[in-house]
Amino acid sequence: MHHFFTDTEFFGDGQAVITGPDVNHIKNVLRMRPGERILLSDGKGTNCLCELVSIEPDRVTAKILPQEVEDTELPVSITVYQGLPKGDKMEYVIQKSVELGAVGIVPMETSRAVVRLEGKKAEAKRVRWQGISESAAKQAKRMIVPEIAPVMTFKEALLAAGKADLALIPYEDSEHLPGAGGMALTRELIGGLKPGQSMAVLIGPEGGFSDEEIRLALEVGIRPVTLGKRILRTETAALFVLSAAGLLLES
Repeated sequence: MHHFFTDTEFFGDGQAVITGPDVNHIKNVLRMRPGERILLSDGKGTNCLCELVSIEPDRVTAKILPQEVEDTELPVSITVYQGLPKGDKMEYVIQKSVELGAVGIVPMETSRAVVRLEGKKAEAKRVRWQGISESAAKQAKRMIVPEIAPVMTFKEALLAAGKADLALIPYEDSEHLPGAGGMALTRELIGGLKPGQSMAVLIGPEGGFSDEEIRLALEVGIRPVTLGKRILRTETAALFVLSAAGLLLES
């Protein structure tokens, strides 16, 4: 079943309206007809099964059906703070993180990141990344479109991540830091989250985090953890954590 998003304001009185580029996609690409069913979301947690009623040049009207739609979200809210990687790796991280259930992705400047984004260039990137998030959310039948935040400095990211119920920073030398516990600790921390709680995970760029950045993270209570005996690429680490959360927390 095809999945589309529309703004909350277009839901009401037993029907919903779709405008924008999806109209052309429904009409001319998919060649759908009145009577066909779609999954429609407002991007903020509302999912509805709908039946197309009319397809006009600038809008599609659909009737909201009474059947309940399965909740496709993780039981906890996970935000990924990703150190800016090189090339198009950020697009991959966003696409796969959305598919795996992240509620938000925050591009993050770190001391060892080669990439620097500022001003109009940063905003243009964010707009493109938001489009990738929406596309991935449709494919995965998410109830929300995860937000791609503006680029944050590392210190800004620490302050934001510190507000989560659990904040983790995967680090290859975590065993040498206070409170180390190997993979048993990683499983315990993630698996101990309760439905409705939040988790933040900070991922370093290709060069990893500096010792100073790890020190700052420890100072604000962010927990260093291991992701196993193998060294993961920057574009793999967040996906490991999200996959682990899905395995440990979803029923």
